[in-house]
Amino acid sequence: MISSIRKKISTFFKYAELLLFPSSCKLCLKPLEAIGDRVVCRSCFESLRHRSSSFCLSCGHFFQDSAEPRLCVQCLEKKPGYSLHRSCGQYMGKLKDFILLFKYRGYKILGKDLARFMLQTLGKSEEIWWGVDAVVPVPLHPKRKRHRGFNQAFILAKIIAREKKKALITKCLVKAKNRPPQTVVEAQERGKNIKGAFAVKKAGEIKGKVILLVDDVFTTGATVKECCEMLLQAGAKEVRVITLAQA
Repeated sequence: MISSIRKKISTFFKYAELLLFPSSCKLCLKPLEAIGDRVVCRSCFESLRHRSSSFCLSCGHFFQDSAEPRLCVQCLEKKPGYSLHRSCGQYMGKLKDFILLFKYRGYKILGKDLARFMLQTLGKSEEIWWGVDAVVPVPLHPKRKRHRGFNQAFILAKIIAREKKKALITKCLVKAKNRPPQTVVEAQERGKNIKGAFAVKKAGEIKGKVILLVDDVFTTGATVKECCEMLLQAGAKEVRVITLAQA
């Protein structure tokens, strides 16, 4: 009797899995055969490569050379509010495909693999992690979150905080105004579009702390700059930023 019930439950979950997840890789179209593969095959995930070129020590902008990391012209003139930004790679190729599946196609489960990629790429960089008190995801407006079903930055931040044994603060920095997505706004207008969109509640949670802000894609930097400004005004000691990719 018990054995029969277990078989029925097992069959139910197998059917549910087939309905929820594709049976072939959404990138290379090969069958998902390895244990634990979901949406994208292990081979495609392992083909992700971090950007190995030089970068700006402050804003994290990638240079087209392999010289030593240094400050870019813009940061020599005026540094951003955050103390540093580091990104895993360029927003192109398979990394872009992964992010699009995760963020816009609703494959929330890919957040685990993408967070693991962030940790593999940036997890040993002492300048990022030394002294960090808490991890904070860039928030979504509640209406946007309901539409998407989840906040992609929160998924990444939650796993990163757990693996690095850091506190996760999620209800302090909020998206107070539902502005148009930055992706549909001209680059020169993004700073204006995002101005005043974020706010800090319960400032005591971040006061005097070194904060690591997490987001998925860094384009002009307007979003993280606005978030950092709000966090610093609310009493954060320092804000550092990590992202999956920069466009």
